[in-house]
Amino acid sequence: MNEQTFDLTKHEISVRNIIRNPAPGRFYEDAIKYDPGSVVTANGSLNVSSGERTGRSPGDKRVVKTEGVEDIWWGDVNVPLEENTYNINHRRAIDYLNTRERLYVVDGYAGWDPKYRLKVRIIAERPYHGLFMHNMLIRPTQEELADFGEPDFVVFNAGKFPANPYTEGMTSNASVDVNFKTNTMVILGTEYAGEMKKGIFTVMNYLMPKKGVLSMHCSANEGKDKDVALFFGLSGTGKTTLSADTNRALIGDDEHCWSEEGIFNIEGGCYAKAIGLSQEKEPEIFGAIKYGTVLENLVVDPNSREVDYNDVSITQNTRCAYPIEYIPNAKIPCEGGHPKNIIFLTYDAFGVLPPVSKLTAEQAMYHFISGYTAKVAGTEMGVTEPQATFSACFGAAFLVWAPARYAEMLAEKMKKHGSKAWLINTGLIGGAYGTGKRIDLKSTRGIIDAILGGKLDNVSTEKDEVFGFDIPTTCPEVSDDILIPRKAWSDAAAYDAQAKKLGQLFSKNFEKFKKESSDAIINAGPKV
Repeated sequence: MNEQTFDLTKHEISVRNIIRNPAPGRFYEDAIKYDPGSVVTANGSLNVSSGERTGRSPGDKRVVKTEGVEDIWWGDVNVPLEENTYNINHRRAIDYLNTRERLYVVDGYAGWDPKYRLKVRIIAERPYHGLFMHNMLIRPTQEELADFGEPDFVVFNAGKFPANPYTEGMTSNASVDVNFKTNTMVILGTEYAGEMKKGIFTVMNYLMPKKGVLSMHCSANEGKDKDVALFFGLSGTGKTTLSADTNRALIGDDEHCWSEEGIFNIEGGCYAKAIGLSQEKEPEIFGAIKYGTVLENLVVDPNSREVDYNDVSITQNTRCAYPIEYIPNAKIPCEGGHPKNIIFLTYDAFGVLPPVSKLTAEQAMYHFISGYTAKVAGTEMGVTEPQATFSACFGAAFLVWAPARYAEMLAEKMKKHGSKAWLINTGLIGGAYGTGKRIDLKSTRGIIDAILGGKLDNVSTEKDEVFGFDIPTTCPEVSDDILIPRKAWSDAAAYDAQAKKLGQLFSKNFEKFKKESSDAIINAGPKV
């Protein structure tokens, strides 16, 4: 299929020069010709600029409120948009795309399991957006592409053209609109490629639960005995680092589904942070940055073309997107059995949570809905107190149903398949920010290895008085001194006060979920 024969008139697009699913080299060539600022780096990757917006714009995301689309978790995450406004934005995108000399079409799949996969079509102006989604979607074979047929979902990326902020329902010149009635998505006013990736994840979060499949914002890997582990965690908790294990095969780094058959990755690629990247710290990701990889908003030396991963003068949210097969131990196809262990990662800057805790099914639901981590606010404001962050299901921005629905599905699947749940603190121990120290990576990896090896299944435990979970009192290759947080603090009374404070923050956050949660979930929270 070439640009002379592929037809988009069914999408009201009359542009004749359509480039469909080309090789990466074509995206490279066109980016250099037509996309100012695109640079081929010394390692062979393509560095591009996402323009004014260097991250997602969650405040500009909208879900169209239409007949037949029910039980949406309406609110700050899913802001309702009237059909008329969507039609205006859709027409605005179509009219703009029709003024372009050439457009790129990427047809691919979301979901490795053929039984559940979604046929996705991306229509975009920028070569960079085409290559990005070529990497992030599952790439069809030539035979599959020839028989692709009509897509299940279409993304119209007119990101260079602004939304009209005076249109009813708009809050800025950017708008990312998802329409579950027409199975389309419109992007205006933002060129950040992550909007497409997370838009498709949002769609899967809506469609999969309707089929009894749990969609999850997590990474997954598999051991030599085919035992699968899931890793949930917000930014900075170590989700990508800890799931990258040379002794285990990587199923995926970010988005997965859990069906009656087992786990499957939604994506065909990885989208990793590039800030401070080095071969020593993250060799797998560093090695994946080569020909075919997209770099976003990195600083490149104009002469040597070497990439400076430490330069954040454009943005701290520097990124790289590459096909998953660029990771040496990736499992292709990206599927596995039912998970044996489910690991929730948190960076606790309060120094309260243990390095490892065993969770009951109810506690797993509570902590899954809570999605907790904590950081320290920027010192430029003089604030050094830990700041708690909660993101439901460790990915609230992409949920469509109420969090309790995903949590109930998780608990059902855990019970049916005997999965164990663990809470891992990769943050501070021995004190809060200012006095505590971060748990070293070696100890955390030792804990993960012990969990995956079944070495913590039957060890003695001590119950946490505030949070109620069981804390292992011993772990192979890890000092017993750090396992019980209260004993690691020099001032036990100060620990008790801090634990109570954190427990109250959990309880306050959970208030908004009580209406849709069972008593068993509510009672699994901290006692304060």
